[in-house]
Amino acid sequence: MTDPAERRSLVWETRFVMAAFLVPGVSSAIVIFSQAVGGGTAQTRFPEIVPNLAANLVLGAIAYLPVAAVVPLAVFLLARSGQSPASLGLVRPSFKLDVVPGIGLAAASFAAEFAAAVALAPVLDHATTAINQVSTGHFPGYYVVLGLFMSAVTAVTEEVLVNGYLLTRLGQLGWAPWPAFFLSLALRTSYHVYYGLGFVFTIPFGYFVTRSFQKHGRLGRPIAAHFIYDGVLITIAVLTAH
Repeated sequence: MTDPAERRSLVWETRFVMAAFLVPGVSSAIVIFSQAVGGGTAQTRFPEIVPNLAANLVLGAIAYLPVAAVVPLAVFLLARSGQSPASLGLVRPSFKLDVVPGIGLAAASFAAEFAAAVALAPVLDHATTAINQVSTGHFPGYYVVLGLFMSAVTAVTEEVLVNGYLLTRLGQLGWAPWPAFFLSLALRTSYHVYYGLGFVFTIPFGYFVTRSFQKHGRLGRPIAAHFIYDGVLITIAVLTAH
């Protein structure tokens, strides 16, 4: 990109899009962690909006949709500059090209996090108050449906924005792959600060899916991996919480 005016416009567009995505997430993460360490009322992953459990599930799904509000804007802006959804791998998922690699990425992430947990166990044993585990609350087993819905929304939102949009724009602005990778990973990690020191366990997953998109240019792989990864964790959490 050689036109200075066009470059400045793209720089500011990227900043505004990422701010629109990150500010709500980082702010909420800080509040959740502060409540946990400050003795306030702990938040749960599933909101308690109305007493009726079935209605609460539906309203919880609706309440979670704003998480993805910036995604259509990011896709539209990319399309305006010539990057169609298909060019980013936002096409009908392929079992062979997306789902199978996604399973592999999720499995590699779990394995890496287990190894990290073993290695860091002596440190973490003395820092339990600095680690926050957000509860799902006590809901019926069928709330797995809400958990999987939230996992799908989260997977599409994060991968489209911190992989598809951000890495594409950074490439257009002349960033080399590794600096772009580290910025993307840092921003991805920033809205997981509600885990406290536990945020370190989100890094292996971020590494695998970010490198996957950089190498293959298919968003279907990291989206599938993210959905599988989150879906497994939240399903276990729901089914073991009651």
